[in-house]
Amino acid sequence: MARVQTRFVCQSCGTVASKWAGQCEGCGEWNTLVEETPLSSGPSKTALGNARGRRIGLTDLAGHEPPPPRTHSGAAELDRVLGGGLVPGSAILVGGDPGIGKSTLLLQAAAAFARAGLSVVYVSGEEATAQVRMRARRLGLQEASVQLAAETNLRDILTTLEEQPPQLVIIDSIQTMWNDRVDSAPGSVAQVRSAAHELTVFAKKRGIAVVMVGHVTKEGQIAGPRVVEHMVDTVLYFEGERGHQFRILRSVKNRFGPTDEIGVFEMTGAGLSEVSNPSALFLSEGGEAAPGQVVFAGVEGTRPVLCEIQALVSPSPHSQPRRSTVGWDGGRLAMVLAVLEARCGLPFAGLDVYLNVAGGLRIGEPAADLAVAAALISAREDSALPPKCVVFGEISLSGALRPVGQTENRLKEAQKLGFTSAIAPSGGKASTDKGMRLMQMADLSGFVGEIFGAG
Repeated sequence: MARVQTRFVCQSCGTVASKWAGQCEGCGEWNTLVEETPLSSGPSKTALGNARGRRIGLTDLAGHEPPPPRTHSGAAELDRVLGGGLVPGSAILVGGDPGIGKSTLLLQAAAAFARAGLSVVYVSGEEATAQVRMRARRLGLQEASVQLAAETNLRDILTTLEEQPPQLVIIDSIQTMWNDRVDSAPGSVAQVRSAAHELTVFAKKRGIAVVMVGHVTKEGQIAGPRVVEHMVDTVLYFEGERGHQFRILRSVKNRFGPTDEIGVFEMTGAGLSEVSNPSALFLSEGGEAAPGQVVFAGVEGTRPVLCEIQALVSPSPHSQPRRSTVGWDGGRLAMVLAVLEARCGLPFAGLDVYLNVAGGLRIGEPAADLAVAAALISAREDSALPPKCVVFGEISLSGALRPVGQTENRLKEAQKLGFTSAIAPSGGKASTDKGMRLMQMADLSGFVGEIFGAG
């Protein structure tokens, strides 16, 4: 009989080792390697003879199945991020920083889907039912027909759900679930992987939508093995800054809708309320142009969003000037500064540079390059851009400006909010209505010379 090989898996990062060691080679943590027996690769012929599996059915790509039905919660921002509503049998993973409002969001979502006619079960592994009821009373949801349970034993939870199958199950959180078939502590890599697998299979077999809450690490990633994000159909991140009242629900993976879609909520004393016009939230109320202040016309998923980019440039008292960013990639800032110096003759040596995206919004698209460059030049030259003007465009290392997608949607959103001019790269497909002036630039040096008269 073949010897069963064992392996040692780090409970912090999931690194696999052939032998035990005090320190994990992957993450450097101590005493995190736990012995595990891998699953068998299949039935043994010596034990079962010439064992064969069952034949599976095959079909063509065309198919004739109708699209999956969707249930709308009535909350437009939540339905938008889910791709148009909740799909039966889907597995959804929601991550976010501690205290950001994940439990509040999901309790409000449970009540909304219950009002839409779904039978909903909310299972909390972190709080007692009395605590969940207390939050429900504070949010005014005590009359919602949501069934509560406080349990961490996965076998007991699945048995209960099989006897009384609901249409939506919320598990808060996946790190607290405990599978008695796995010999490791709750929250370990093996437990999280096993619990997520069991819940995902249960969702697919029973046609029940399952929402799992996941804790995040200090790097902002969902704690546990990366395979959990591959198992589920949808991965949502609940983001926000503690100093700001708004929260953003962002879709980073969705098999039933577009990715990078966002829903914007405002945290109030009565819970989370929807923000139907996030562009107005991210813009300053004064409307007056100031040095270092530029309005960027961006796109998040399918939604155009206007936000304000602020820059401050000041002489540095240190030999190594500071480069500080909030809401934007620091490496991208270094690239824009290098292009400004090499292609436009605007040195930033000996100057501290601070860049901030107002409202705490995080921007990841390259279309913000030109807006960032405009804010930096405006702050350096102490010269404001024309009033009621939006800026967008990607900067190449040669200093050329590259057109970006969804130009018309960006311009329509800007015009809707009262902006009268826009600066964008030339060559893009764009058309504006009357009252909107579009200035198209071919390269960064031409932009600097025409708008600021510098360079």
